[in-house]
Amino acid sequence: MTPEILGWINKAEGDWGTLLREHSVTSNPNLDAVCFHAQQCAEKYLKARLTKAGIEFRKTHDLTYLCELVLQAEPKWTFLKFACQS
Repeated sequence: MTPEILGWINKAEGDWGTLLREHSVTSNPNLDAVCFHAQQCAEKYLKARLTKAGIEFRKTHDLTYLCELVLQAEPKWTFLKFACQS
């Protein structure tokens, strides 16, 4: 695995950890932050897979766009299309 791919994965894992910590708060959890980090985590995992496949992508936070691209490498991931819609 290349350092670039590992970078995307490490960043995704960081977002996941932040999401879990904030979601576990029992008093006044910041649900906006939970949603933000969920989106960021998904985005970075998609970018990791695109990088591994050698598929170029523009700088974006658009999950729909990234999902459409990742389907070139992972055609069975069509189940993600609905989840990635903005």
